[in-house]
Amino acid sequence: MAILAAAAYLPFHRLDRSAIGAALGGGGGKGTRAVASYDEDTTSMGVEAARNALANLPAELSPRVVLFATSDPAYLDKTNATAIHAALDLDASVAAYDVTGSSRSGIGALRLGTALGEPALVIMSDLRTGLPGGADERDGGDAAAAFVVAGGNPAHQTHVLGRGAATLEFLDRWRLPGEHASHLWEERFGEHAYLPLAQAAFTDACKNAGVTPDALDHVVVTGLHARAVRSVPRAIGVRAEAVVDDLTAQIGNAGTAHPGVLLASLLETAEPGKKVGFVHLADGADATVFETTDALGAVRPRRTVAEQIASGRTGLSYETFVTWRGFLDREPPRRPDPVAPGAPPALRAEGWKFGFSGSRCEECGERHLPPTRVCANCGSVDRMVPVRMADVPGTIATYTIDRLAYTPSPPLVAAVIDFDGGGRFRCELTDVDPGTVAIGNRVEMTFRRTGTAQSVHNYFWKARPLGDA
Repeated sequence: MAILAAAAYLPFHRLDRSAIGAALGGGGGKGTRAVASYDEDTTSMGVEAARNALANLPAELSPRVVLFATSDPAYLDKTNATAIHAALDLDASVAAYDVTGSSRSGIGALRLGTALGEPALVIMSDLRTGLPGGADERDGGDAAAAFVVAGGNPAHQTHVLGRGAATLEFLDRWRLPGEHASHLWEERFGEHAYLPLAQAAFTDACKNAGVTPDALDHVVVTGLHARAVRSVPRAIGVRAEAVVDDLTAQIGNAGTAHPGVLLASLLETAEPGKKVGFVHLADGADATVFETTDALGAVRPRRTVAEQIASGRTGLSYETFVTWRGFLDREPPRRPDPVAPGAPPALRAEGWKFGFSGSRCEECGERHLPPTRVCANCGSVDRMVPVRMADVPGTIATYTIDRLAYTPSPPLVAAVIDFDGGGRFRCELTDVDPGTVAIGNRVEMTFRRTGTAQSVHNYFWKARPLGDA
């Protein structure tokens, strides 16, 4: 776990758990859960987490491998990491692989990435859905995390002191292909199975690190089995005051991504020279003891976990939530169905469609979005160079609120964006309150899934208020 950079992405929307109880009857619980918007999935959230992690990374530490972990992939029988690779505009020589299927995949990808010997970008992303009124719906959350790791690199912010793992085949939670919600075995059985595994893995990690549990400054315990997670700190003998808040009251449990979110949050607030114990429960237990180094904070994310928690928008209605999740089938506007994107044109325009790269005229410097061969300013032909615009902020020049166009979250807000340094583009706004949109508002670009037609996901870029304002 030699981490060079770490960051997380939390969706803008929050669902108050009390809204579930108000809609279905019963308590519903306290706190909120993070909710991916109708135009987000695990791939698009993974892109945003990676952009956050890579924002201030020195060029010499650029990743040579991408590993994408999730239990809810947007595609099966197709690599999802390639869309992330394209959206980040990485070089074609950078390999991209999926590590998917379970909530343990994230920790597995992190260990694999560290062992490669070259900088690797490890992305964990999950979208947690349960049946209406169930515990997974209430306690789940949507999020992503990203890490740049490289074993032995002197710029690492963490130094692994010891590891331990324990694996056992037993039924805790499972989901068959095509099912929307997981099946859960009885809670007491899961706790009975997990506690010995956590003790064994943590004991090995501490032994390999040469430390005792009471010497740890911070301890992170996480996993989807809430009852076992609550019992583990006492079972492994760590100080109660050292246990880190698992953030489930604010964002819910993000499954595959949750250990990454907690780790990123810890690294944003910890001090150098602190010893940390990390325990993750999923089909066994993984434990790591590491120490933060003097390089902690050298590569900062563009937006911290705390800032994203504070900027989340509460008040999402339960009806909207279950509509986005596909449990409530509302009548759409009477408009033609969307057309699936074609593979050949998408390949030809990959730099624009996924990387949001326009063109800049070498003669006069004019920027063009989408890219073009002929300069609209000076008329030069084939004097263009690519220019990536995904990370360039802009200003709303004008906008319209369309109550007739199809969108799962009406009304649709479209705007003309003037980018800093030149370039103008018309696009849809997302994560925005139509009542507060105004000319002059500052925006940034975000990678989204604009729709799905004929089993093809259409990814492109939208604008959102700058800094989740």
